[in-house]
Amino acid sequence: MLNDNNPLFIIDVRESHEFESGHMKGATHISKGVLERDIEKHPFDTTDRIVLYCGGGFRSAIAAESLKDMGYEDVHSLWGGWRAIVAEGLEITTVKSSD
Repeated sequence: MLNDNNPLFIIDVRESHEFESGHMKGATHISKGVLERDIEKHPFDTTDRIVLYCGGGFRSAIAAESLKDMGYEDVHSLWGGWRAIVAEGLEITTVKSSD
């Protein structure tokens, strides 16, 4: 999906501290606990292709089902989650501390 030249939105549904310590470059952070409430604050359309990931795939699978129930049509959960992203060597980044 990353290389097929079709628009793709990636959402990290892990907790804030997990996202800050490392996430896929370009991912939007919306924790699973607030996803249904906050998804509409972001510029996603119900027809956009969206991939969700968490640590291993469980939280993102539940979150993907919730978005589908809300009318999002092209939602996917990344099997293996963050661990698969790291294992695959995809580009990652961290949130810089303001200390």
